[in-house]
Amino acid sequence: MSYKLQGVSVRLVDGGSHCAGRVEVLHRGQWGTVCDDGWDMSDAAVVCRELRCGEAVDALSDAHFGPGSGPIWMVDVDCRGSESTLKKCHSTLWGKHACNHSKDAGVICSGVRLVGGSRCSGRVEVLHGETWSTVCDADFDQLDAEVVCRELGCGLPVEVLGAAAFGRGEGQVWSEEL
Repeated sequence: MSYKLQGVSVRLVDGGSHCAGRVEVLHRGQWGTVCDDGWDMSDAAVVCRELRCGEAVDALSDAHFGPGSGPIWMVDVDCRGSESTLKKCHSTLWGKHACNHSKDAGVICSGVRLVGGSRCSGRVEVLHGETWSTVCDADFDQLDAEVVCRELGCGLPVEVLGAAAFGRGEGQVWSEEL
C-alpha cells in the first residue's frame, strides 16, 4: 500500500498505512528504495515531516517491511533532521552502491500530532486516512496522554487539558475512544 501526496517524491510502502513502511523515493520517473546504511531517527523524521505523518516513532532496517524491487536510489543517507524533504539530505550518488534489497530502510511515523502549543504541548490530532482530526476530550485521560507523549518522545504528561485549551480544531472531530 502506498500513498500519493501531490508534490512529494517519497512514499512508505507495505506498512499498512501511508505513515509506515519501506521508504521509497521517486527519481527520474522511477520509484526505488533507500539503503539502511547509516539510517537513523533524523532521517526518519524528515520522511515523516515530508509525508505530514507526525513524528518519527522508529527508523527500521534490514527490510523490516519486506524487500523492495527496482533501483536502490539512496545510500548512506545523512539528514540533520531539519530538511524539508529526504532528497535534500546528503547521500551517496544516486544508484551508485553495493547495497541490496535485504537492507531496505523503513519508517514508522506516529500519525499523532500536537497543534497550537509546542512540540510537546497542544491540541491532540490523529491522522485518519488523509485527514487530521481533533481528538474529543470527553474520554481523553491521563493514560491516553501518556501514550501520546511517549509516542512523540515527550516524556510524561504534566497536565491533561480539555475545553479547547489550545484553540478549536478545524474539520472532523475524532469521537472514537482512544
